[in-house]
Amino acid sequence: MSRRGILVLALLWQSLVCIHAQNSAPASRRSSESQAAGTHSAQTRKTSKPYTGDLSIFDSPGRAERLQINRVLDILDMAPGRVVADIGAGSGWFTMLAAKRVTETGNVYAVDINPESIRYINQRAQKEDLHNIKTVLSTPDDPLLPAEKIDSVLLLKTYHEVEKPVTLLRNLRHSLRTGAKVGIIDRNGNGENHGVARQVVIREASQAGYTLREQYDFVKGDDMDYFLVFTAK
Repeated sequence: MSRRGILVLALLWQSLVCIHAQNSAPASRRSSESQAAGTHSAQTRKTSKPYTGDLSIFDSPGRAERLQINRVLDILDMAPGRVVADIGAGSGWFTMLAAKRVTETGNVYAVDINPESIRYINQRAQKEDLHNIKTVLSTPDDPLLPAEKIDSVLLLKTYHEVEKPVTLLRNLRHSLRTGAKVGIIDRNGNGENHGVARQVVIREASQAGYTLREQYDFVKGDDMDYFLVFTAK
């Protein structure tokens, strides 16, 4: 082959290499974007529709005994003078119990995204003559609590309804005092049937910067409910 022919082949080969590199780069970027999207979607959970019915049904007879709620209050150090939060307060069932436990020297923040729940809790607090309750109409992924104010928190059968739990827990951190306890009581499930797996909660809390300190199975007797206690790392 002549020198001219060799030169033509060399130029052709160089062109093919450049074309391959140009085509490969977008594919690599698409792969990275896909992985990033997968990571984001893993932190977003499909939840059931918010409850819009009669809030008084959550005050069912015997609920306190079934959940051993006084033991829950003890574990979360909800005592006179403490400042606590009930996230996903709903009817205010737990809010009222916590308000009586912390007494007039403490405060309870009742947090919910449903304006009807906030109205209901305000009326209930007035009826029960409790003046240490502060209601907060929050967003789905931020409880909107004051900075470095909260001694302990409970999410009672609420966590499975949070679409972006890692974001919520991260936004909660700035409101916690040093050593504050965050309790989560929920039911094993897949997020669409009013429940979420225990290990999912533990993993998501770790991603948000929390350490699991204690876990219990005494809430209810069917081994489906669990009680997890976290502190910020």
